[in-house]
Amino acid sequence: MRALLIALAIADVVYLLAIGALVVAGRRSAAREVATLLPNLARLFKGLIGDPRVPRSSKALLMFAAAWIASPIDLIPEFIPFLGPLDDAVVAALVLRRVVRAAGRKVVEEHWRGDPATIARLLRVVESRSANPEGH
Repeated sequence: MRALLIALAIADVVYLLAIGALVVAGRRSAAREVATLLPNLARLFKGLIGDPRVPRSSKALLMFAAAWIASPIDLIPEFIPFLGPLDDAVVAALVLRRVVRAAGRKVVEEHWRGDPATIARLLRVVESRSANPEGH
């Protein structure tokens, strides 16, 4: 239990340092986006899980992704700057890609509670990957 608390504390410190670095660099809007991304993703996933337009298989993936992101056990440790959150981002992107394909972009946008520009960027990345799955 102690190791878990230490891992969570380290992840929190790195997260706060990243936000602070963006503020110091004069990128306040980017800092706000980073600070609110995880809570907004959690709300998004919760809303999508409860939406009847989202297929059960996608709901199962949303639950898996929420557990993955919340878990302190990662493929890449969170305390590694810039690379730490990468596995969480990949899992979230893959699950969002699946939900967009299964339920549609509009459904995802309806459940987003953050800045509309942020979800637009996320969906643009997800849809660009899903439009060209072989990388051609």
